[in-house]
Amino acid sequence: SAHAQYGICGARISGPEDRPRYGVAMSTPGDRSSFLGSRTPPEVEAMAQHCRELQHEDFRRILKAVVGALEGKDCKESVKNISESGNLSEEQLAFILAGLYTLLKEALRLPVSTLKQDVFKEDLKELRLPEDFIVDLASVVFGSRRKVLEDVALKQETRLPSVEDVRWRVDVAISTSSLARALQPSILMHLKLSNGTAHRFEVPVTKFQELRYNVALILKEMNDLEKRSILKIKD
Repeated sequence: SAHAQYGICGARISGPEDRPRYGVAMSTPGDRSSFLGSRTPPEVEAMAQHCRELQHEDFRRILKAVVGALEGKDCKESVKNISESGNLSEEQLAFILAGLYTLLKEALRLPVSTLKQDVFKEDLKELRLPEDFIVDLASVVFGSRRKVLEDVALKQETRLPSVEDVRWRVDVAISTSSLARALQPSILMHLKLSNGTAHRFEVPVTKFQELRYNVALILKEMNDLEKRSILKIKD
C-alpha cells in the first residue's frame, strides 16, 4: 500500500484504504461513558477483533513490547522477534500493537480516582476481550509500573508554560497631552510564568470588565457541569 506507514515500535500499520472500518459506539451499563469515549477508537476495535483468536502467551509478549514503548524504550527488536515467530501476520501484529498502545494511553490519561479498576474491566468486557487479557491489562494500568508510565508521559508531553504569579495595580491618568483632565483608570498586569519569563501589559477598563465577566461565566458553567451525575466520582 502506498499509504502504509511504520508506527509503534516500527511495526507496519496499513493505510486508510486497506484498514477495516470499525469505530462503533460503546454502550455501558446505566448510560455510563467508557474511558475510551462515546465511540471506541477504530484501532482499539480492530485490536479487539484480532485478539479473540490470539494465544495468551503471544498477547503477553505484545503487551510487554507496548509497555516498553510507553516507557520510552526501543522495542523494535522485541516486535521483530514476535513477528518472526510466525504465529501472527504482519497486519495482525500491527493492528494489535496500535490498539493496545491507544487503549493504554487513554486509560493512563485518567487518574485512578476517576477510573476504577472494576469499571475499566467492565469496559474491556464490552470489547469482548478474553478474561486473561483483561487481567493483564488491568495489572499494567493499576499495577506498580503505573507511576513510571505516568512520569514518562509527563516528560514527553508538550506543554505551554503556566502562570506562577499574577500582580496588578490600578493607575489613573489625571491628564494627557490632548486632555487637560482625563481621570481615566487603567489596570497594569504583571504575569510570571513557569519558564521564568515575565510579561507586563496594560488592560483598559472595558477589557478588564470583559475578562471578569468571562471568568465568572466559565466558573458558573464548571459548577453546572459538576452537578451532573455523569461527572460525579463514585467510590
